[in-house]
Amino acid sequence: MNSDEIRIDKWLWHSRFFKTRPLATEAVSGGKVHLNGHRVKAGRAVKAGDALSIQKDCVLYEITVKAILKTRRPAKEAVLTYEESEESRLKREKELEMKKLASATRPVPQRKPDKRQREQLRQFKNKY
Repeated sequence: MNSDEIRIDKWLWHSRFFKTRPLATEAVSGGKVHLNGHRVKAGRAVKAGDALSIQKDCVLYEITVKAILKTRRPAKEAVLTYEESEESRLKREKELEMKKLASATRPVPQRKPDKRQREQLRQFKNKY
C-alpha cells in the first residue's frame, strides 16, 4: 500500500463512521459498504477520490473520500476527510424527519405494565 492509501475498515474508523474498528470490519464484510459501486473486503485500500456507499442504521451515506488520515482524530477533523453528496444528505435528513413524525404519532404508555398486564401480554403473544 502507498502512503496515500489505507485499509477501508481503518478509514471508516478514522473518519468516525464506526465507533470501533471491529464494527467497521464487520460492516464491510457484511456488505454494508461499497467502494466505487462494488462490494469489497475489509483489507481493500481506499484512496482520495474514491466513492463510498455506507449503509449504517438504516441510513445510506453516499460520500467521496477527500483525504486519508493515518490516525484517528477528533470528529471535527474527521468530517474534513470526506464529502457527502447533496442528494444523499437531503435524503438522509428527509428519512430522519419521517422517523420523528412516525414516533410522534405512536401512543406512549403512562407507566410500565404491572405483573398482571405482563402476564396478559405474554399469553396474547404466545397465542398468535
